[in-house]
Amino acid sequence: MSGAPQRMSSGLIIPVAGIQPSQLVDTFTEARSEGRVHEAIDIMAPAGTPVLAAVDGPVAKLFTSARGGLTIYQYDGDARRVYYYAHLQSYAPGLAEGQALRQGQLIGFVGSSGDASPTAPHLHFTVGDLGPDKKWWQSTALNPYPLLVR
Repeated sequence: MSGAPQRMSSGLIIPVAGIQPSQLVDTFTEARSEGRVHEAIDIMAPAGTPVLAAVDGPVAKLFTSARGGLTIYQYDGDARRVYYYAHLQSYAPGLAEGQALRQGQLIGFVGSSGDASPTAPHLHFTVGDLGPDKKWWQSTALNPYPLLVR
């Protein structure tokens, strides 16, 4: 793990420290329980690995849920997209809703909270296009894999 994260042509960085594009696996269309589709990428990493802001933009919501565990919703600077980081072990010290984040800033740590297997810590990462109402919980899922490997 050396140097700053590589910025992709999409403008994103891989939001887990030390992970290279070649280590990513496209899990977007994989089936999940209850007939759901994954609509995310799971970035495998040891528990406690730093999670970084993929883009510049504010923290929209800090939230805990049964499925996602400890999560962060972040808007991009134009509030056109929302980025969802789930299964965190913990937040970065001082992280708060409304806080302006810089791309690459430490926001949390990889974990296995929520319904993630304790033997497979990872970051569940989602990208969504926001609708006109700009609600963090309502978006159209985009496959993050191609955005993170080019």
